Amino acid sequence: MDPITLTFEMGVVLGLLGLTVGLFVSEIIRIDLAAILVMVLLGALSYLPGLGNLADVNRLFEGFASNAVISIIAVMIIGLGLDKTGLMSKVAGLILKKGGTTEARIIPIVSGTVAVISSFMQNVGAAALFLPVVSRISARTGLPLSRLLMPMGFCAILGGTMTMVGSSPLILLNDLIVSANEGLPEGQKIEEFGLFSVTPIGVCLILTGILYFVVMGRWVLPGSSEKEDATSGQSMQAYMRQTYGLNADIFEVIVPEGNILVGQTLNDIMDAHHIYIVGTDYRGKKVVAPMVDTRIETPCRLAVLGLRRVVQEVADTYDLQVAPGLDRFAEDFAATSAGVAEIVIPPTSSLVGKTPQDVRIRQTYGFSLLAIHRGEEVLSLVETDEHEACRLGQQVLHTGDTLAVHTPWEALARRKSDRDFVIVTTDFPQEELRPHKVGWALGFFAIALFLVLFTDMRLSLCLLVGAVGMIISKVLTVDEAYAAVSWQTVFLLASLIPLGQAVQNTGTAGWIAQQILVLLDGWPIWALQAGLAVLATVFTLVMSNVGATVLLVPLAVSIAVAAGASPAMFALTVAIATSNSFLIPTHQVNALIMGPAGYRVADFVKAGGVMTVLFLIVSLGALNLFY
Repeated sequence: MDPITLTFEMGVVLGLLGLTVGLFVSEIIRIDLAAILVMVLLGALSYLPGLGNLADVNRLFEGFASNAVISIIAVMIIGLGLDKTGLMSKVAGLILKKGGTTEARIIPIVSGTVAVISSFMQNVGAAALFLPVVSRISARTGLPLSRLLMPMGFCAILGGTMTMVGSSPLILLNDLIVSANEGLPEGQKIEEFGLFSVTPIGVCLILTGILYFVVMGRWVLPGSSEKEDATSGQSMQAYMRQTYGLNADIFEVIVPEGNILVGQTLNDIMDAHHIYIVGTDYRGKKVVAPMVDTRIETPCRLAVLGLRRVVQEVADTYDLQVAPGLDRFAEDFAATSAGVAEIVIPPTSSLVGKTPQDVRIRQTYGFSLLAIHRGEEVLSLVETDEHEACRLGQQVLHTGDTLAVHTPWEALARRKSDRDFVIVTTDFPQEELRPHKVGWALGFFAIALFLVLFTDMRLSLCLLVGAVGMIISKVLTVDEAYAAVSWQTVFLLASLIPLGQAVQNTGTAGWIAQQILVLLDGWPIWALQAGLAVLATVFTLVMSNVGATVLLVPLAVSIAVAAGASPAMFALTVAIATSNSFLIPTHQVNALIMGPAGYRVADFVKAGGVMTVLFLIVSLGALNLFY
């Protein structure tokens, strides 16, 4: 190997690398702005004499059109399309049903699922698709999004080590092996790896990642960094208690076959026991905010609002069962779907002088009236610690009355321009779900996935087929597609691509590798292998994992031959180690989750530092155990 001499250009690149890491770690400025600043510096310095090879200024901004960045944009649009149909919310509900609402149970299910998906598609795609699912789970359980996204993101990266198509370095490896074999003697030629050759290593790494967050998550994961929502972000129980003194919650009550309540109306039960039935489910037909004259048929389930002791007394009286948590109604009364809102009756409202029963407020507007605030007086259907229960449906509405209602957010959004109400609550999800478009969304997602897995089309083009299909079929509008893109992620990644190219094109990467290998000269084989793994880890943090793989695999093969080690083992070590990208948010997945979870670089350093060490130990151990 010919020695590489450090040049002035290499020194400048090393300086820019140091500046980038310093800005990322110190967070003096936002990291996306730091990345843009470094890109601009790289382009400006290229005009100086002797630095013309730093960057091709005519191609400086090609990162914005790179395969990786366009793929991320497309998969964000696809993910929003699936979410707009309500599909991701149903997936979230299924996960909660199977895994409960605790962090220790949700993390393994979500992370394990994403890891398996990531083994067959790009890890950033798997992470982007599950981003809305995890957001829904966070809203419904009250668990901070920052404690769920990092385990999901890390396991998406780890999932790429499960198969030979799970990550770009492993896809490239067999091509690099073919090239390396041309310079190897007959007895030392490397056999190409099969699709599942790396699966044992990937399984070990994924299990390590899941166990790490389950056991150590309470210490290494950040707490909530997001601004709490005003009304929708709180539980209904907390909001009602603080504002109206209603210490009530929603319970799911099971009415068995042939129960004595058969034929009774909802209004009969509500008036007799000071509870509020806000949902019914009879043989799979679910109704939220049902009409009060609805008669009970069995077997059914009721969503009941009231004091726990009162609901339990009613259940004991009529031989009913109170479920331990919301099951059939979990999605309907989740914070992302419905909640408590305040609306005011203006002087011009047609409701003035009428009762809620006269206007059939539930049937007409979708509002379940919980309380009326009138001057200093609070009228409530359910009994409180401060107020007696009353029959709200028969109260005449006055100008200025503030109504506390439980409502699906979709129903509330439809009333924003209604002159009969002034909606006080504004901080609520105002998205328009399109469940009737689920077939189109799934169809175009399946087309994109098929193209990714079974054709040679460029990844970004495959995913754009799905993204454009979502828009053409009106699953999404064009404006919604634009809004789906996290531009912080796009600018962060696109701006770092020229720096990675400069590291490789100026020979800086080769010089760094050579200095490390000189230090490793004469070390035992296991130490050489570990050194290569560490070198690949460092390189993948400051340049693309593809570039690191292309650069280091030939070096690894040469070192293995010289040391009498297995060239296949050393080549695979490099290809696996380039997935060890947890320390700073330069990996596409880390950049993707950084904004929604409000992570800082220090959060990645804290949690990713331990994960990086665990990755090295487990991957090297598995490589030597299975190969």
